[in-house]
Amino acid sequence: MTAHTPNMHDDRPVIRQLDDSAINRIAAGEVVERPASAVKELVENALDAGARRIEIAYGDGGKTLIRVTDDGCGIDADALPLALARHATSKIDGSDLLNIHTFGFRGEALPSLGAVGRLTLTSRVAGGEGASLRVAGGLADPVRPAAIAGGTVAELRDLFFATPARLKFMRTDRAEAQAISDVVKRLAMAEPFVSFILRDVTGGGEGRVVLRADACTGDLFDALHARLSRVLGREFSENALKIEAEREGLGLTGYAALPTYSRGSSTTQYLFVNGRPVRDKLLYGALRAAYQDVLSRDRHPAAVLFLDCDPQGVDVNVHPAKSEVRFRDPGLPRGLIVSALRHALAGAGHRASTTVAGAALGAMRAEPAAGAARVYQMDRPSAGALRAAYIAQAPGFGEALPMMARMAAPSSLPDGRSSGGDPEEAPQGTDEGSFPLGAARAQVHENWIIAQTATGIVIVDQHAAHERLVYERLKRQMADRGIAAQALLIPEIVELAEADAARLLDLSDDLAGMGLTIEPFGGGAIAVRETPAILGTVNATALIRDILDELDDLDDSTTLRSRIDAVLSRMSCHGSVRSGRLMRAEEMNALLREMEATPLSGQCNHGRPTYVELKLADIERLFGRT
Repeated sequence: MTAHTPNMHDDRPVIRQLDDSAINRIAAGEVVERPASAVKELVENALDAGARRIEIAYGDGGKTLIRVTDDGCGIDADALPLALARHATSKIDGSDLLNIHTFGFRGEALPSLGAVGRLTLTSRVAGGEGASLRVAGGLADPVRPAAIAGGTVAELRDLFFATPARLKFMRTDRAEAQAISDVVKRLAMAEPFVSFILRDVTGGGEGRVVLRADACTGDLFDALHARLSRVLGREFSENALKIEAEREGLGLTGYAALPTYSRGSSTTQYLFVNGRPVRDKLLYGALRAAYQDVLSRDRHPAAVLFLDCDPQGVDVNVHPAKSEVRFRDPGLPRGLIVSALRHALAGAGHRASTTVAGAALGAMRAEPAAGAARVYQMDRPSAGALRAAYIAQAPGFGEALPMMARMAAPSSLPDGRSSGGDPEEAPQGTDEGSFPLGAARAQVHENWIIAQTATGIVIVDQHAAHERLVYERLKRQMADRGIAAQALLIPEIVELAEADAARLLDLSDDLAGMGLTIEPFGGGAIAVRETPAILGTVNATALIRDILDELDDLDDSTTLRSRIDAVLSRMSCHGSVRSGRLMRAEEMNALLREMEATPLSGQCNHGRPTYVELKLADIERLFGRT
């Protein structure tokens, strides 16, 4: 039986030259993948035209209508047919494909859109006449006069009507609309001095405004901060750190969120190269590496970063969609991102995100009181009334009545002020209350430290906080002089599989630098002769097995430095204050003071917050005193 081979025929295949319409439809598959791709190309054209106000409207998720209106320089009536010709562009002259300073340059977007949809371009230059050109399925109509004040209106209807097979791969209207919104947000962040308006006009009419971002003022950082607050929300801008660094001709600017503002996915990571939104694995990997010391593997940082470099050092012509780039020296931008972010995170000290307190308040639910009357906030009592109330709660209340009367009555102070007439006056606490994390007042369930600050209270997870402190101490010791080791009187023998023992012995020199000395003991056994002195008494067997588990969990591409940090993190967990340990007041206060002086102490080694701060207003709101 002869097998049938579908690619073999009796007749020889004939080589044909495809017509322009077919070429454009094929090319459109790379340039225009979905409605969001069309929006990206049209908005980038508007930005390249110098537009200061761009309005985007879409219907049915962009499937039936996409309209982009701008106030840019416009297109001459005579140049409209050329603008829709393949590989025709005003961005470059073709002499240098690396020295690119615009969003677009390939000359493929408009002809591709005209090949798969019904595209109408209406434009007018300053001092000229308005004109319009319509293209449907690659067939262009003659240029006609049109009424337009200035700029350009690009209207795309019935996307992919000429290639109906592509319509089968379209997602729901809601999903496509979300993709359009994401594209506009990225471009709005790249251009904070330009106004963006996004409308959903499904069903006709003016529709509803999905996003409105008016042009920002001020310097670059002020404008960017305002734009990010509008686009990503106030929570991000409140918990983001300013990033500004430069190295060997590369500049890095933007904002990166605190580790405690981490996310469950990477959807809040926005990276730009020379103002162009990109999705580059190298840059995303650098962002992840910068946070690996403060986030667990299932959490993702939030950041908006702009990398500026010489156009000659980066190739943006990797893919027709221009979302991928290739650097001439990949190590340079990666190192800049990692070092700049780590420096900014260290400079944040013990600061934690404001969302931690919000989450804590959200978890607290007061029991509803059926039929209870509304409670109104009363004026704060005077200082005299407060002192009288304190005496009333003390033993010997009856004997204190005459004293209460004297204290509650207004009296003149040496400077002429009334002691009872200032409602803002309150008893002064200890000096420690002026510290950012306050003074320790109690320990609850031998795990939570309650501290009083000048404006509220702080609840500290003693184990998580001390784990971070020990970790940072270990890192400093190793960087300065290596970690001091203590010799075991009797070496501890740990039986392992031969492969595991070999892996550990390969890292024996690095482990010795961290105070852990191991030697082969025959077969799969190893002998632990020294342990880090800072950890005190250590269960060496448990420590060795935890180190192996940590190494197994790491990626193969993880550098040795990150492996050592992971081992240090595991070590610090063994040496930190355990939950359930009763602490004295001086120990709790010493822990708070060290947290204030230690960078990154606002989160543990796994990215969880080490403390929650509740303001007095938050506490009052819990009790309905608003």
